[in-house]
Amino acid sequence: MKDKILEVLSNVYEAKTMLEINNLLNLNTVEEYQESSASVGELVNEHIIYHTNKDKYILYKNCPGLKIGKLSINKKGFGFVLLTEEDDLFIPEDKLNNAIDDDLVLAEITRNDIKKEGRIIRVLERNLSNVVGEIVEIKRKKKLKLDNDKLDIIVELDKESLKSCVDGHKVLVKLIKEIGKKKYLGKIIKILGHKADPGVDILSIAYKYGINDEFSEAVKKELERIPDEVSQTELVGRRDLTGEEIFTIDGDDTKDIDDAISIKYENGLYELGVHIADVSNYVKDNTALGQEAYDRGTSSYLADTVIPMIPHKLSNGICSLNEGVIRLTMSCVMKIDHSGKVVDYDIFPSYIKSRKKMTYKKVNDILMRNIIDPDYEVYASSLYKMNELAHILRRHKIVKGYIDFDLDEAKVVQDETGKAIDIVKRIREDGECLIEDFMIVANETVASHISNMDLPFIYRVHGEPNPDKIDDFVNLVKQMGYTLNSRVVDLSPKGMQKLLGELNDKPEFKILSSMLLRSMKKAEYSKENIGHFGLASREYTHFTSPIRRFPDLTVHRLLKSYLVEHDLSMSNIKYWENSLAQIAEHSSEREVAAVNAERDVMDMKMAEYMEDHIGEQFDGVISTVTNFGFFVELENMVEGLVHVNNLKGDYYNYVPELLSLIGETTKKQYRIGDKVRIEVIAASKENAMIDFKIVEVQDGNKE
Repeated sequence: MKDKILEVLSNVYEAKTMLEINNLLNLNTVEEYQESSASVGELVNEHIIYHTNKDKYILYKNCPGLKIGKLSINKKGFGFVLLTEEDDLFIPEDKLNNAIDDDLVLAEITRNDIKKEGRIIRVLERNLSNVVGEIVEIKRKKKLKLDNDKLDIIVELDKESLKSCVDGHKVLVKLIKEIGKKKYLGKIIKILGHKADPGVDILSIAYKYGINDEFSEAVKKELERIPDEVSQTELVGRRDLTGEEIFTIDGDDTKDIDDAISIKYENGLYELGVHIADVSNYVKDNTALGQEAYDRGTSSYLADTVIPMIPHKLSNGICSLNEGVIRLTMSCVMKIDHSGKVVDYDIFPSYIKSRKKMTYKKVNDILMRNIIDPDYEVYASSLYKMNELAHILRRHKIVKGYIDFDLDEAKVVQDETGKAIDIVKRIREDGECLIEDFMIVANETVASHISNMDLPFIYRVHGEPNPDKIDDFVNLVKQMGYTLNSRVVDLSPKGMQKLLGELNDKPEFKILSSMLLRSMKKAEYSKENIGHFGLASREYTHFTSPIRRFPDLTVHRLLKSYLVEHDLSMSNIKYWENSLAQIAEHSSEREVAAVNAERDVMDMKMAEYMEDHIGEQFDGVISTVTNFGFFVELENMVEGLVHVNNLKGDYYNYVPELLSLIGETTKKQYRIGDKVRIEVIAASKENAMIDFKIVEVQDGNKE
């Protein structure tokens, strides 16, 4: 019935009553009327059909002025409806219609010229159930101060749950019911600790994004049945690779090792083995462990705190490809020619015994500086051969159109109490690039194999960029005085690669590269294969990290189902066809939550670090310009705000098309890429804010 309703409404551009819909369907019986009414109701709940205030119905897709999306509220009070296929819709503060941050909303476009603006018509879904905050005592009364300052709500706490709390406690609160306009009754369900306790700051951010550091009792009970060592019966039906030279390369502190590699060279071909932990052997569907892995979606890496997707007994134990022990794996062994093309491959269940747990630091010493640790000497020739292949694969990727944004990442260094004592750039040398290149080619090989079989699958996709956003970026570059030879109409990966290449020698390259990346769409998971634009891949998936990503675990389950069990029955195909869309959507959502938590932790830790550097001066570059000031990024990637009120000697106007602040009288400009010297005037870990003032501008004049 749903399909029939969608068909008859597909070319209808005026809302219809239920009676008119039944007439279009040529229905005659009471039973048919009841079925159509129920189906329309379901389509309304699925946000496919719009139910008007006049009790009429029309497809959302036939109402271009209506938009559905998640609402993101800015700290200043206004918001944006986040839209996937077009620019986000700006919502003024007085047009929010009681919607709050993260609501799924229906909005109407009210202005669509230079600036796209709208209003919230109604809240479709409010998923707010838990909040995190601090207990503050005001006039001997305990109140909840929300951590999320974008949430415009008041929470009154259940008195019974307050009894164990003291001033300064960070708490997780379950919202019981709405007791007024943006007012809720809440119950404390977990005391995270005192805000001064080590690790509570990170834990508070984790819980804000629904990232739980504890596993349920049901999961703990299932863990009791998980062995500490691989049994002989588990090896049946698997290829024995324990005689092969296989090893791992990871960070110094990595404990959840899910990928191992091997190399051979015969008859002019490289044989690259990528061997991935077979988590699916232990984390089964329809179990507490499986459900928990799905719910979490991903492990979260928050400064030096890891909140795993699966319990440590698995992630650091039986699943981790630790040195010198037998582990179950799924292997993708590829034969690759000197142009970087995979000419043959095999994907199969296996078991390995890693010869060595290598670190990036010591591998890079070998590959970059020819310094060989005695413990690594026996593997040096293999590492050199691997690096030779990695460079071939990278050249092959670049020929295809791979876009290398070459963005730096910051790393927080903390002391034993969890206090940030330094911010440094993460080092990426040949060792890190080698592993990245090997994982990419394995992911492509697995994805192309299942794609060629035309079976349901989960892909990692990255859509083509929005032409308008690329136009805006190119115009900005031209306004900065640079001439571009690339054809802007060429929105292929190679076109973007050429555009980025033209900016490579510009002083502002790092900032422009970051801006170009932000102007492109975000990668996500999907059962529909649209390719991966940034990698210039026709088929791409995530196969290589099942310990920390649920989509990878799903890929392993699919590979076993199709290639090992050879279950190509219609019932199995139908099952996956119906399941994968939800898995992809949920996994994408949890990935976003983890990324946002990581960003918030980084902002907080940077502010904590800078609290000890107030009054000190640093050199930096203007990275973002807004109507209220500009942000300056220091060499260690710490970013702070120079508020417009702290710019002395003139009144500064924001010129958005130039991304500049320009003095009204002096005409002095502050624009993206300008080098400046700043002084740290304030920093607040609690608010994750850092404030600078200008000491010296690029011409050397004192402010």
